[in-house]
Amino acid sequence: MKYDVRTKRVLVTGGAGFLGSHLCERLLDAGHDVLCVDNFYTGTKRNIAHLLDNPNFEVIRHDVTFPLFVEVDDIYNLACPASPIHYQFDPVQTTKTSVHGAINLLGLAKRLRARIFQASTSEVYGDPEVHPQTEDYWGRVNPIGMRSCYDEGKRCAETLFFDYRRQHNLTIKVARIFNTYGPRMHPNDGRVVSNFIVQALRGEPITLYGDGNQTRSFCYVDDLISAFLAIMDTSDDVTGPINIGNPTEFTIRSLAEMVVELTGSKSRIEFRPLPSDDPRQRKPDITLAREALGWEPTTALRDGLLKTIAYFEQTL
Repeated sequence: MKYDVRTKRVLVTGGAGFLGSHLCERLLDAGHDVLCVDNFYTGTKRNIAHLLDNPNFEVIRHDVTFPLFVEVDDIYNLACPASPIHYQFDPVQTTKTSVHGAINLLGLAKRLRARIFQASTSEVYGDPEVHPQTEDYWGRVNPIGMRSCYDEGKRCAETLFFDYRRQHNLTIKVARIFNTYGPRMHPNDGRVVSNFIVQALRGEPITLYGDGNQTRSFCYVDDLISAFLAIMDTSDDVTGPINIGNPTEFTIRSLAEMVVELTGSKSRIEFRPLPSDDPRQRKPDITLAREALGWEPTTALRDGLLKTIAYFEQTL
């Protein structure tokens, strides 16, 4: 059989996680060989169980804070716990995952001359003074707070990516991910969408931190993965960072009310104190994504929530 030059060997770190498993699935659907690497700290085999029979799919249990020696064409670096509950449990390891992980994977990309994608985060903007956030905003981050292990770890990873670009002419792609939701979210990750859905389905009080008027924008996972693939498909001079998220803004209270309505739950809303350094507003300016990728999200929050609720109804 003739080898298809369009078929690539693709490494996905954090491949058994929420986003990683969806990315692995889409890459396999496109005909690529996929190597999923995960230490299963927050990822789970359940997320990739349906892929294990695919001959083009391979899994390695590995921690990216240690070097990895494989042969691939493209690298997607998604390895890092992304919810406060998980990344604050072992903050030193969280920083090491972002920083040492970036160093190890960039070193691998340098050796292989591979394209490398970094899943960065809107948390690099901290509690922003600029709204909506554009890619040229440098952010307002507390460097010594409870969330710093994640925020500053991701900021340092971006620094490393751009220094490898300047110093070694590496082909890099950096995406700043805003709030994303969908099937395969961890039920105990403490993120607002999964929290509200699990509480509503169990008939427990919906815990709302602060007054509920803080805002977020929610991007459905399928839309986000389409953006990842579009970024990797751009020419070498398109490096990012590129904001990827849904620019439609919702208050946390309106999200809670929508979840209660869609689940038919009798849960009541319960207010709790706001955690430290929690951003008041978070909304991406996606002008660059529209111009450079021809991308914007297409899934309405209501439609995406219905699919996510159906997933949690099965798993719970």
